[in-house]
Amino acid sequence: SLEKMALGGIYDQLGGGFCRYSVDQYWAIPHFEKMLYDNGPLLRLYADAWLVSGNDLFKRIVEETAAWAIREMQSPEGGYYSSFDADSEGKEGKFYVWSPQHVESLLTAEEFAVVEPHYGLDQPPNFESRHWHFTVAQSLAQIAKKLSKPIQDCENALDSAKPKLFSERAKRIAPGRDEKVLASWNALMIKGMAHAARVFDRKDWLTSAQRAIDFIRSNLWVVKQDSQAPTLLATYKDKRAHLNAYLDDYAYLLDALIELMQAEFRPADLSFAQELADALLTKFEDVENGGFYFTSHDHEKLLLRPKPGFDSATPSGNGVAAFSLQRLGHLLGEPRYLKSSERVLHAFFRGMMDQAGGFSSMCVALEEALLPPQIVILRGEKPAMATWQTRLGEQYRPNTLVLSLPPGLKNLPTTLDKEVRGDVNAWICRGVTCLAPIDNLEHVLQVCNEKNIG
Repeated sequence: SLEKMALGGIYDQLGGGFCRYSVDQYWAIPHFEKMLYDNGPLLRLYADAWLVSGNDLFKRIVEETAAWAIREMQSPEGGYYSSFDADSEGKEGKFYVWSPQHVESLLTAEEFAVVEPHYGLDQPPNFESRHWHFTVAQSLAQIAKKLSKPIQDCENALDSAKPKLFSERAKRIAPGRDEKVLASWNALMIKGMAHAARVFDRKDWLTSAQRAIDFIRSNLWVVKQDSQAPTLLATYKDKRAHLNAYLDDYAYLLDALIELMQAEFRPADLSFAQELADALLTKFEDVENGGFYFTSHDHEKLLLRPKPGFDSATPSGNGVAAFSLQRLGHLLGEPRYLKSSERVLHAFFRGMMDQAGGFSSMCVALEEALLPPQIVILRGEKPAMATWQTRLGEQYRPNTLVLSLPPGLKNLPTTLDKEVRGDVNAWICRGVTCLAPIDNLEHVLQVCNEKNIG
């Protein structure tokens, strides 16, 4: 499915990033609207797919989508914009479509001989019966065979053609961009960008994610006049943040911070995560019945106050809250977070039993409630720890958290304040059980590949 999405029209073959959905059964023509909340989770998903498969296509999709997000969706202040419209100049898709003649005029004969069959320009128009939207119609291997050329020559031709086409497309009037910075959607992109940065060891992607979380903390995490405790605001535009944040804003940001701390530990991120978790419990929890309301206790009164458990176009706020509170609870040894997560799972368990497919986020949290995540705390000097962290990140381990903590950090929680012994040592824990510190990388990798510790 991920291969078909990447090769189809839902993916921007020139500029990177995915459109919102397809409007035909072949996934050739999208609704030409790019949303932040789709592309953030897809970054994470394609990075994990590459870890599992080693498929270079997935790596390219991550690289191009991350580049698109930084280039076109990140504001100068650091936050990510919300979306691009489908229309430009009053016509849907006008920015993205081509004619074979126009493409041929921009390329060399060698380049066009590859681009034409690769993107289906030798076939009838696929958009409104008169335009061509790029989809991968033939693989480079097929084209190389037909042209009796080495596949490397075809790859080189495509690599030289794409920047020319991208540059020409950039001269068109672009679709409108919604420049609101939404806390919840930013959190989804921050998590995706941070995870991709960790998988591919890309400092520039990590910097992008950190700029976004720092922007949120500086501009949407505020102390109101009638309160001493900070509160989160939902949206920012034109130097103004407003509207009380919702469950999704808090839960997604907490989840993103846990991912960010694995890419690079910063004490400020841990403090922000704790503050968000405490606010989540104080402002949203239904202590009596379990779960979290979508609106805070101090929100304006509504006829119906929802407590959603289903996933929709974005993950369930309750599911993400249960998952991230649980992980933070294990990291810090904080029973309040673990008990709150457990109450969420109890509240929605009947729904999960009846319709598990609608509760995917909740089921992920349930899985870790049954078998707590494996936590690897690395202590040592940064250069040596970086090698260990890279090796630990080379395999798909969704139930393992890795935090690299250099010397000199102050006021760490007891669960993280492990002794530094030698160049690097690892402390591996699951639940309340920890192994003795390990100073051999191969031994650490062996333990992490086992299902249980102890």
